[in-house]
Order: sequence, then structure tokens, then C-alpha cells
Amino acid sequence: MEKFQRKIYLSNVELKEAKEMFFKELGKLEQRKALEVIKVYDALDRITAKPVFAKISSPHFNASAMDGIGVKSEVTYGADESSPKKLILNEDFIYIDTGDVIEEPYDAVIMIEDVIPIDDESVEIIKAASPWQHIRPVGEDIVASEMIVPAYHRIRPVDMGALLCGGILEVEVMKRASIGIIPTGTEIIEPEDEIAPGKIIDSNSTMFEAMVKTYGGVSRKYEAAPDDYRMIKNVILKAVQENDIVIVNAGSSAGREDYTGKIIEEIGKLIVHGVAIKPGKPAVLGKVKGKPIIGIPGYPVSAYIVFEAFVKPLIYKYNNNREVEKRCVEAVLSKRIMSSLKHLEYVRIKLGKVAEKLIATPLNRGAGITMSLVRADGIVRIPKNVEGIEAGERINVELLKELEIINNTIVSIGSHDMIMDILSNMIHEKYPINSLSSAHVGSLGGIMAMVRDEAHIAPIHLLDEKSGTYNVTYVKRYLKNKDISLIKGVKRLQGLMVKKGNPRNIRSIEDLIGEDIVFVNRQKGSGTRILLDFKLNELGIDSREIRGYAREMTTHMTVASAVLSGTADVGLGIQSAAKAMGLDFIAVGEEEYDFVVSSEFLEDEKIKRFIEILKTEEFSKKLFELGGYKIEEPGRIISL
Repeated sequence: MEKFQRKIYLSNVELKEAKEMFFKELGKLEQRKALEVIKVYDALDRITAKPVFAKISSPHFNASAMDGIGVKSEVTYGADESSPKKLILNEDFIYIDTGDVIEEPYDAVIMIEDVIPIDDESVEIIKAASPWQHIRPVGEDIVASEMIVPAYHRIRPVDMGALLCGGILEVEVMKRASIGIIPTGTEIIEPEDEIAPGKIIDSNSTMFEAMVKTYGGVSRKYEAAPDDYRMIKNVILKAVQENDIVIVNAGSSAGREDYTGKIIEEIGKLIVHGVAIKPGKPAVLGKVKGKPIIGIPGYPVSAYIVFEAFVKPLIYKYNNNREVEKRCVEAVLSKRIMSSLKHLEYVRIKLGKVAEKLIATPLNRGAGITMSLVRADGIVRIPKNVEGIEAGERINVELLKELEIINNTIVSIGSHDMIMDILSNMIHEKYPINSLSSAHVGSLGGIMAMVRDEAHIAPIHLLDEKSGTYNVTYVKRYLKNKDISLIKGVKRLQGLMVKKGNPRNIRSIEDLIGEDIVFVNRQKGSGTRILLDFKLNELGIDSREIRGYAREMTTHMTVASAVLSGTADVGLGIQSAAKAMGLDFIAVGEEEYDFVVSSEFLEDEKIKRFIEILKTEEFSKKLFELGGYKIEEPGRIISL
């Protein structure tokens, strides 16, 4: 293969300017030519190409609106309770049901509840009927030639019903934009393929296909193209020929094999390469044969954000549909966010309502952290030239979930444990309106959240070095001015996690200072870190002697993952995490994992349900399956 010059970013264009440049260059899309006629049965969420007018009236005959009797109104005049009127079947009245045709000489309907039967041939009434009472006249709902829906209208289920009532069986709609999706990279494999080191599952294409469908387009995914300039160029040319919009996933950055920008420049026009957003800076915007082409970075979060910023509005524009702005709410930031001065930054957020405050907790910000999107309730945009936002400040959050769900969420900020995921799932299974949101900031971070009234509960496991007891001392020290209670949780085993077979022969804390042993730590303020420091102090070991002591992870699972992947030989964590990752475990000690709660929240239905789940036999069984836990008095309340 010929060598091509490495392509560096052409720009760092602000998002608004990049959009303006892109759409101006594309000009007016040929929307009116892209029409098709479809059956009304298939028209849900399609956009009408022109106004639709009724062919028939609805109802198209005079119809009874009630069950009862059809009468000649004039024969009922004078009827009242003091002088009821007798009516004769088929002479003065007929029996009739809702929806039946009303024909001359009958011009009114009396409800069956107001009819007194005398015999099989006659009835009595005690109230006169006015002409056309309880009758739906022709065209009461829809009049023939009346407009049912306007042009460029998204067809809803109710619209489909109205169209059919108006005699419309087919409707002319905007043809859906076709989006070609080209995954690139020699390392890319399909989800069904056998995984191997260095190979990456193509999950982005599936995400793109679902987003395209959600926003009203149709997708065509191409086979992943390896990092070969001519092969990528050929599949781009093919996709441009076959689609309205083309997405090239990965290869948009400035690496040796990132060819997207160079190819677009060769076969079309490169409009922007590099947008001042984070994540998502390497976005490529171009035009080939008059059609838009977007180079999207490979990291999942970057891919999502760039798609939302550029592809989504393109699909809406092509379909002549209006993009609805997402709802924003004001929330209090629970944790400081540092930001780049060079980019508009998108930060994923967990939300929950504590007392009357909506609390926003930032999630992991890595561009490759797919779960930050899965867990996110909203997104905060930090403008360019803003260095960061301090904890306690009010921020605007763009919602990704319904506010009702967020308002019924238990906000948990504190120590990480796998049982939080179990509790979250069990609560949501039994009470679908409720959910549990966990932010892992360590035990001390959880206590500080309680100091600021930013959480319903704070999971903690804090060892008091003087007394050798857990949690109570810390709660009394930091929350002495608050009415606080402790919900008893579980006892769990902490220990050293090592690879299967313990190849480095690590047996105790003392072995952490062994030659060439690489450790991975938990973050400052976590109960696990405090336990480690306590043990090191007991043994007279200087933490500076431990290689990797400064490398911090925020959960037990990420510590276990580091050991499994070989970037560390050993880490301190809980037995359930070691078991889940297939690691060996050397027990160091048992600890108490409890939940701090403001006493006022003990009457909150959400917290009552949380305690209820803690006490269930099902929860106990799930902990037994995980291994490394003891349950003695879960859910017991200790007032502090």
C-alpha cells in the first residue's frame, strides 16, 4: 500500500459555527423529490408530503349516539312525569343501538334508561325528546373535503384513525432519508465473532442504526473496512451512490491510519475537520457528490455526541421534520467538574431529587465509557473558556429520561459495592416507578454528600483505627449536627485480588512491597483505601514502597479488571468482585458495609422500600451466590 501523508486536524471550530458552515455548504436538500405513497396502516411516524383531505364524511350517515329508541320527536311533545306518553313499536318508535342508522321518519333518540317498558309492543316515556337529540349527524367528526392533517406533519396513531375515517387508505409522505454506515478499522469485529486481544466489537454501528430508526431514517450498514486507503475510499463512493447521507465511523482522528478526512478532501469537499467539543473533537464534515458525509470518532461516547450534533439534524432536515428541543431542568452539582478551556464539553449526569433539590452527580467522563450514556439521566454542557464548575453550583441539565422517573429515584452517593446493582434491580423489578442511582465517590465522599444534603443514602465502610469499629465514629464526627440514622447492611470480606493460580505468590499485605510487584489502589476517601492505610500503618510499611499505590480506581470491579488484564499484579477489594472476574482472593479482614440516611427520609416511601428489599430472603440468596458476604441484621435502624 502506498504511504499517505498523516492528516492533522484542520480546525478547532466551535459547534455552532461548524453546523452553520456544514449546512450552508450542503444548501437546500432536494426534499420534495423524495416522496413516496404508502398505506395508512404503515404510516406511523412518517412525515406527510402534502395536506391530506377527507374523501368521505365521518359519520357518513346520521347515527344513534346512544342505546335506546328512535322516535318521531313530535309525538313525544307534552310528555312529563304527571302525564307520561305511550309509544307504539314500529309506529312511534323503533329499538336502536349506538351507531345504528337513523332514517326518516325518526329524528331523535331517547336513552334506554329513560324508557319504561309496558309490553312487547309499547313503552312509556316521561320526558319529551327534542329534534336530533342523541344523534350524530353526517360529518359531525369529519366533513368530506375537510383537511385531516397538514403537510410536513408527523403521523400519530390518532391521525391514522382519522385518515381511515375520512376514507383515506394511502398517503403521500416524505421518503425516509437513507443513511449509509461504514465501520472502519482492521481491529473491528462483529459482536458474534470470537473476541481476541486487540480486537474491538463493532457496537457503534448498532447504536447508529437504532438512532437512525428513532429519528425517522433508514440505515444501510456496510461491511467493516480495514485500515486501507483505497478500500475505504471505494466503500465511501459506493455508499454515497446508494444513500442520502453517509457516516464513516472511526478513522477521523490524526493517527497514521486515520484516512477519512484525506479521502473526503480527494473525492469531494472537506468542510470541517475538528470541532471544539469534548468528547468528539475529531469529527469530520464534508460533501461528496452533493451528499453529506460525516466522519465520526470511534469512541462510543464521542460517536453518540457527534451523531446527535450533526447526523440527527440532517435526518430531520432531509425529512422536512422539526427537531424538538430536549427539556432542561436546573440542578445542584454534587461534585466539582474540571473542564477544558478549548472545548464545549458534554458531561453525563445522574439526577435525583433529595428533599426539594434536584441533585446532579457527574459520571465517568471518558470518551470510551459506554455505560456513562446508559446510566446518564441528563447531559450538562460546559461552555468553551469555562475552567470548571464548583460543587454546590446550580447547573442546567438536558434531560435524557423522564422527570417522573428521576423524582422517584433513590440517590445513593458513597462507597461502591456490587450489591448496589442488585438492590437497584430488585427495587425496580418490584416497584417499577422507583429506581436507585449510585455514584461511587468513596465512603468519605458519601458522608460529605450527606453533610451537603445531596443524597438520600450514603453507603460507607469506614474503619476507626482507634476503636477498630466501623462507621459509627465517622458519622458522629462529621454529621453531629444532623438528625442521622444508620441502616445496617452487610458484612463483607476485603482481601487481595490476584490472578488465577496466584503466579506472583502474593500471600499478605507485606508482599505488596515485593520486588516488581505492581499494585492498583482505590481512590482517596474510599473505605478500602482507609483499610489499606490502616494495615500498612500496623505493619510499619511506607506506602511509597508500593509500586502503583498512586494509581487509583473508583470501583472494586475496575480494580479487579486491572488485575485480570495484567496492568497490575494485585489490588485490594471485595471477594465478590474477585469471584466475578475469575480471580483468586486472599482474605485480609471482614468489614461492615452500612447506609447513612437522614432520619427524615426513613418515612419516605422510597427508603421504606429500600429497607424492605434489604430484608428479603431473595436478597440474601443473591448475596450467597456472589460470595464473600454475611447478613446478620439487614435493615435494622440505628439512631445516631
